[in-house]
Amino acid sequence: MKTFRKIHSSDRRVKQRIFPVSIFAIMFLAFGFFTTIQMHYIGEYIDYRKIPSSHAIAILAMWILAAATFALVTGFGIHRYFQKPVEEFAEAIKKVASGDFSVYVAPRHTPDRADHLDVMMEDFNKMVEELGSIETLKTDFFSNVSHEIKTPIAVIDNYAQLLQRPDLTEEARKEYTEMILHATRRLSSLITNMLKLNKLEKQVIRPVPQPFDLCGQLCRCALQFEEQWEKKGIAFDVEIEDRFTIEADEGLMEMVWTNLLSNAVKFTPEGGRIRLTETSDRQWVTVQISDTGCGMDEETLRHSFDKFYQGDTSHATEGNGLGLALVQRILQLSEGTISVKSQPGQGTEFTVILPAVPHSEEEKA
Repeated sequence: MKTFRKIHSSDRRVKQRIFPVSIFAIMFLAFGFFTTIQMHYIGEYIDYRKIPSSHAIAILAMWILAAATFALVTGFGIHRYFQKPVEEFAEAIKKVASGDFSVYVAPRHTPDRADHLDVMMEDFNKMVEELGSIETLKTDFFSNVSHEIKTPIAVIDNYAQLLQRPDLTEEARKEYTEMILHATRRLSSLITNMLKLNKLEKQVIRPVPQPFDLCGQLCRCALQFEEQWEKKGIAFDVEIEDRFTIEADEGLMEMVWTNLLSNAVKFTPEGGRIRLTETSDRQWVTVQISDTGCGMDEETLRHSFDKFYQGDTSHATEGNGLGLALVQRILQLSEGTISVKSQPGQGTEFTVILPAVPHSEEEKA
């Protein structure tokens, strides 16, 4: 980061310094005026006519020198302790305004002697650091979006050209059409998830909490993937209560379970096992979705909820890396939490915890 200690260039917009020459002149005249009044009162008790002219001139020069010294020392102090830091700060702000987020303004004092300027500079450095992070995220976001959009478009273009061949068999035509449909669905899913995540982050979509049966919703979401897990020969174990009512946005919560179950089915190999459990007490309800899939290493775990991050590139064509980011944002808005445990080759377990709102009949019981 660039540390600002000296001003390398002046800003032409600045028309007046914080302590201009006129202030020196005013202070000089004021000091001289007050010393003259003082001499007037002293003259009532001392016969100044007996003072030699050379001494009178020396006294006057001494007071003029004192006034000038006072003005100069004051100006130096203001310049060193106030004007110079403000100029450095203004130069740093100018750099940030031009898009340079590597700026760092060094504090003037140690933390135990910090003044208001030090605190302001500390907050400024934090702000610039955040702006730099946002800029990096924005750059990465557009890069990832471009890549994710380009891939299915390339697939569509490739297979559309193959479909134009006159010697295609019906079987090949059907296969190419399926690939185009798969790519268009992936592109549609990407755009839909991006729009949903953007609206959730900007709180354009606000959760509308209403009581609903969580256990029933979990069963319905799991059954959506029945054909897929049966096709792969995956054992699907379910251990949930008959009924438990929570108060949350039912539509948003459905997206949570759909994304987590979709990942479990996608990453679990043939003959594997998926387990869905739900437990509750009077304060919290806990939902766990675990699988015996490929698992994640520590690096992938750290980025598992980042946008567009896909640790397992072998499954990159099956998703867009937005599902878990979407899940996390929904749970944040729903006062819930999500955590993940995983080891390479030993599967993954997601744990979702939500505030429990017992059914009225259960409360009466």
